Amino acid sequence: MSQHGAGQNTHHTRRGGAAWALVITSVAGFMAALDNLVVTTALPSIREDLGGALHDLEWTVSAYTLTFAVLLMFGAALGDRFGRRRLFLVGLTVFTGASAAAAVAPGIDSLIAARAVQGVGAAIMMPLTLTLLTAAVPAERRGMAYGIWGAVNGLAVASGPLVGGSLTEHISWQWIFWLNVPLGLALLPLARLRLAESHGTGAPLDIPGTLLASGGLFGIVYGLVRGPVDGWTGAVVLTALFAGVALLVGFVLYSTRAKNPMLPMRLFRSRAFSGVNAASLLMFLGMFGSIFLLSQYMQLVLGYSPTEAGLRMLPWTGMPMLVAPIAGILSDRIGGRPVVAVGLFLQAAGLGYLASVITADASYTVQLPGLIVSGIGMALYFAPASALVMSSVAAKEQGIASGANNALREVGGALGIAVMSSIFAAQGGYESAQTFVDGLRPAVAVGAVVVALGGLAALAIPARRRTGDGGRGASAAPATEPAPAPEPSLAATNPTTRH
Repeated sequence: MSQHGAGQNTHHTRRGGAAWALVITSVAGFMAALDNLVVTTALPSIREDLGGALHDLEWTVSAYTLTFAVLLMFGAALGDRFGRRRLFLVGLTVFTGASAAAAVAPGIDSLIAARAVQGVGAAIMMPLTLTLLTAAVPAERRGMAYGIWGAVNGLAVASGPLVGGSLTEHISWQWIFWLNVPLGLALLPLARLRLAESHGTGAPLDIPGTLLASGGLFGIVYGLVRGPVDGWTGAVVLTALFAGVALLVGFVLYSTRAKNPMLPMRLFRSRAFSGVNAASLLMFLGMFGSIFLLSQYMQLVLGYSPTEAGLRMLPWTGMPMLVAPIAGILSDRIGGRPVVAVGLFLQAAGLGYLASVITADASYTVQLPGLIVSGIGMALYFAPASALVMSSVAAKEQGIASGANNALREVGGALGIAVMSSIFAAQGGYESAQTFVDGLRPAVAVGAVVVALGGLAALAIPARRRTGDGGRGASAAPATEPAPAPEPSLAATNPTTRH
């Protein structure tokens, strides 16, 4: 197998063009993102069928999050080394097979094991969706493509409880996993025939860096998912968190000296790369935790069924389908920085409003403005953020940049659920509608503050420098890469070029 250097990292042949790449990568991303929260509303039915203690049920959610977050950067590195389309097919195959195994699981332990394998497949597949899409779409049209890709992924994350609840309520909980099987089987031949192959630098795999990063992320994510259950001062939780932090510090120190590191630390010298990753971490922290609690509020306090609750959250969760493609076009015209910042501030404002109006008997009409504003904000974030990540590094490093960004999003989501659940438990609880609201309001308020901090991080991204071509010219190149000639190709791009 021939490996491609910096100048040969683009596709061999353009097989099916941008449209096929957009469809394939969006559907694959939808499958992986959906499974983050799709199980949550099905847990009572799963327990009734398979048994298991409370911590076993929690692991049906956490096993997926854990392997997904831990292996994202490794999956991206494998794709860069051995071929992105090839590893995408491997990840899709693993994910589809594990979904079928979860659907036929005879007991809770086998279900947890299948969920963990699902996370492995998603970790290989998910970061490569964005890299393959970038390779297939001309530079001048990437904003809209990222917008659609971001809309589909955002909808998947936010609609997980609705999809899981509806399938469980009207068919059976097994169908939350069976849903992936026909989609995966349809995508496999399409991806093989319609996606073009591409590679990264061709450098050898960074085994020490992989072990340090994977071990560090495992410790942190494991500590986060166990903290609300076992207590934050428990020996296992503290050991996992401290060990995870120590390993990640070791990973940073090692990567600054390694010849071919998995994640070059010099990428963080770019204000664009650092700013968009900080914004992504904070966005998912505030958004994941809020959706996790608000979906329960609508069911447990207001008395809606899972399907009814999901439908009433559509002004928030469904808004990306309408607004994100427009956000992608805006990012092409005025740059991604202002669009992302405005989106995060709107998301924060919506959450702040909801925290102020939530009561034990709040009407849906009172909540609706907060849901709409939050939805518009989330939609404005997704597409430009993806574009900023991919344009902040050289084309040969886009795979690992995508993997790093997705890993930070997953860690942010796990951290959001853990932190906001802890605030909820400290200030309220499940004893009554009023105690639930007493815990929910401060938790969502914290989520609003966190997302607003993400907006401030987005403002740290350099503004696009306008030139005589109407604002599509290159801006100052990153310190780590020579300035490329401005052309609609996959040559190394600047942190603020077009975004």
